[in-house]
Amino acid sequence: MAAPLCHTGAMARAPQDSVDRHVARWSGLIEGIDPQVEGAITRMQAITKRLRADSHASYADTEDTIEDYYTLHALLIQPYPEQATPAQLADSCGITRAAMTSRLDRLVARGHVTRDVDPIDRRRILIRPTASGRALWEKGIAAGMSREQDAFSVLTAKELVTLNSLLRKVVLHLEEG
Repeated sequence: MAAPLCHTGAMARAPQDSVDRHVARWSGLIEGIDPQVEGAITRMQAITKRLRADSHASYADTEDTIEDYYTLHALLIQPYPEQATPAQLADSCGITRAAMTSRLDRLVARGHVTRDVDPIDRRRILIRPTASGRALWEKGIAAGMSREQDAFSVLTAKELVTLNSLLRKVVLHLEEG
């Protein structure tokens, strides 16, 4: 049922979210804060935080981890032909080489990747996905797309195009700077 009009004929205020309360609290404490900018940034952070938490939670009752998925994602989307060195994967994932070694040990043990000596340069190790690694990655992609589409399902197609247009404008500005 639609919100009733108050006796003056004005529409009732839109419902407030947690960001509105955050902005109201900080607006009184920090001089010069722009409530619209603070609201936009905080909402983008909240959306990202929620999607990330949901991604982590989706692996809670499995033997695989979100880090397994991230590593497979880096391996399967990187520019090399479905193989990479541990160093390339570490750089792609933004983690140390030692952390990547731990991830790869786990993925090899679970049968998701192979770790082989490069036949051309025996000093190099090549990581390649297995069928189970590819299946885990594809499952993660599908689940992630579903979560993201569900999060934005509240918007109409036109609103989603507008949102992307506005965010693109901000990203282009930041990329130019």
